[in-house]
Amino acid sequence: MELLTLFIDIILNLDQHLIWLVQNYGNWIYLILFLIIFCETGLVVTPFLPGDSLLFVAGAIAATGSMDVQVLAALLMLAAFMGDNTNYWIGRYFGPRIFSRPESRLLNSAHLEKTQIFYAKHGGKTIIFARFLPIVRTFAPFVAGVGRMVYPHFVAYSAFGSVFWISFFVFGGFFFGNVPVVKSNLSFFIFGIIVLSVLPGIIQFFRNWLGSRRSQT
Repeated sequence: MELLTLFIDIILNLDQHLIWLVQNYGNWIYLILFLIIFCETGLVVTPFLPGDSLLFVAGAIAATGSMDVQVLAALLMLAAFMGDNTNYWIGRYFGPRIFSRPESRLLNSAHLEKTQIFYAKHGGKTIIFARFLPIVRTFAPFVAGVGRMVYPHFVAYSAFGSVFWISFFVFGGFFFGNVPVVKSNLSFFIFGIIVLSVLPGIIQFFRNWLGSRRSQT
């Protein structure tokens, strides 16, 4: 319970925690942020790490002169791209092993084949749009690897998605994070970013749930 409380405090007060890190670790903040984004996008076990809100707040802090926004954005684009590719190869290597259980209702060869067909048809859009969906962006490259999406195509979409995602939030924070109304209510804006990020997933979940309920009646 204490860990959950601490995690919520960190998420809702990212500006205060990041300012503390900048003051105490100086240029090491670039490495810290690089590792957070890399892990959030590159390791299927860390989808809980902050993404959108962290990028926005980092951009806002960069606007005060504490960080070079161009260096920050470039490093985080690289982190997102490297994380994507790490996750892809983890999925590609372990996918056949995970989905080789004929007795499993979920992890079987039939689902693996469906995954491969899906990514052959919709993989590019999925990789790009998943960037803006927490948790989904962690699993999308992994599943792309499982589905053996053509790697050059994956790299192209991953690179575009990384640049677009990082630019949108980092420069959004840089240009708007220190506007007085935003700065004085930053916790609410952070919460709003989180809500807007997870809302599409919640809506889709309920659509699927309602659809399954209707099909049963």
